[in-house]
Amino acid sequence: MNLPVPSLRLGPGVDPGTADLRRLVDDRFAGRLFAKDATLWGEAARPEAAQRLGWIDACTRGDAVVDEAEALRAELSARGVDRVVLCGMGGSSLAPEVICHRDWAPLTVVDSTHPAEIARALLDLDRTAVVVSSKSGTTVETRSQLTAFEAAFAAAGIDAAERIAVVTDPGSELDSHARERGYRVFLADPQVGGRYSALTEFGLVPSVLAGADVRSLLAEAAAAAAALSADSEENPALRLAAALAAALPRRYLCGVFESQVRGTPLADWIEQLIAESTGKDGAGVLPIALPADAPELRGALPGHELLVELRPDPGPDEGRPDTLTVSGPLGGHFLLWEVATAALCRLIGVNPFDQPDVEAAKAAARALLDAAGTDGSSIGDVEDGVHRPDPEDLVAQLRAALEPDGYLAIQAYLDRRTDAPLAELRGALVKALGVPVALGFGPRYLHSTGQFHKGGPKRGVFLQILDTTPAVIAEAAPLDGASAAAESSGTVLGTDFSALISAQARGDRQVLAALGRPVFSIMENQVEALLATLRR
Repeated sequence: MNLPVPSLRLGPGVDPGTADLRRLVDDRFAGRLFAKDATLWGEAARPEAAQRLGWIDACTRGDAVVDEAEALRAELSARGVDRVVLCGMGGSSLAPEVICHRDWAPLTVVDSTHPAEIARALLDLDRTAVVVSSKSGTTVETRSQLTAFEAAFAAAGIDAAERIAVVTDPGSELDSHARERGYRVFLADPQVGGRYSALTEFGLVPSVLAGADVRSLLAEAAAAAAALSADSEENPALRLAAALAAALPRRYLCGVFESQVRGTPLADWIEQLIAESTGKDGAGVLPIALPADAPELRGALPGHELLVELRPDPGPDEGRPDTLTVSGPLGGHFLLWEVATAALCRLIGVNPFDQPDVEAAKAAARALLDAAGTDGSSIGDVEDGVHRPDPEDLVAQLRAALEPDGYLAIQAYLDRRTDAPLAELRGALVKALGVPVALGFGPRYLHSTGQFHKGGPKRGVFLQILDTTPAVIAEAAPLDGASAAAESSGTVLGTDFSALISAQARGDRQVLAALGRPVFSIMENQVEALLATLRR
């Protein structure tokens, strides 16, 4: 059976980047990439690149892990376990979320440290299996979530070894922890970085356990490989990279939206892949996932950002001149965007596989936890050096802080089921400020766009929205200090999720402010007042 391969259509207002495209073809970039040539991004990047190219042919090696995961799913089903929870951050959670969304497979993704989200995840334990995914094995959010599930299973009299599966790299701390406790362990390819891991164990195992069809996904990616590895000006990945590069430096922001799909799961995955890969050394491209009713899609920001439409098939031309349309099945999309991102990084001169500015926020959070001890400090605590205007004054202050080619990033340290109308707020701020506005939930965004915020172009302004709920973790979701997870360069012990998310919010504020990025802060209960101001 001939499977469709990805295709690209450029609107008349999109610069195709002809010179950059020819450069990629003349340099034989695609062929060398598929031959795993680690020299493509320069000598400084070579050592890391040599250990990060396993994703190129991952789709050809997936059958064995799918077989093993399907066998585990059958075992769980026989025991009446039909609810799958995935604990993971960034690349460990975004791809399974996309895959399961496509197939309507029920997967509960926990990529937060908000107490309410943790408490909800711990419901229905009698029918719940948990996948704990962390490449390093030391991701503080994921290890803390694991600790909570271990305690909850023990309290319920459930054998955790029958319910917990782990996906991690060989020899990681999580690998050792899991084997000591008899958990099922799926070892991932250490030659694949987290954000490029969609077609590896990290993307496949949780999706299979939730009931998604990943064999078709692997076949779609394999079918796309021939077109994506060709050193040709028709290669859609090279064309995509050239068009994104041609928009720089003026249009370093691109609004990504999905046609014929509910929600924005693939756009969220692309947002992380490109922002974390390119956003360094003052350069980069920041994708912003747009909902279907976004004002940007109705001409609110003409010429300000490149629009990227995602489709499962080419479909009709919608007539948007500044729109680049990428079509294809999901497996093809995964490989296309990975190849295009690697090519884009070559064009702008950055290493696609490192994230040099991510550790700063982690270190700041650890320091705050160490200093605070176990006092359960409020999620809403805001230290000096951060702007805290009244909602009536905020819009004027944001406008004054923004450059004409800047952007605003809303960082919501809230329960993702918040009643606060954040999507409406985002759209209203786009129209009021005349710049692109991104919306991300903390700490999830720290593993997605956080690298770009700190390492990309210095044009961002940041608005944190903080929880007003009393910072007390539900009794069902303790973070036991005796077994809490350790980060490789420090530990988070003797605390709870409310203290952890508070430290993560404060730590990121501190790092952004130290870098000279304007940071504003309001409370969740001030959102309605801000919207009222914007409606006037």
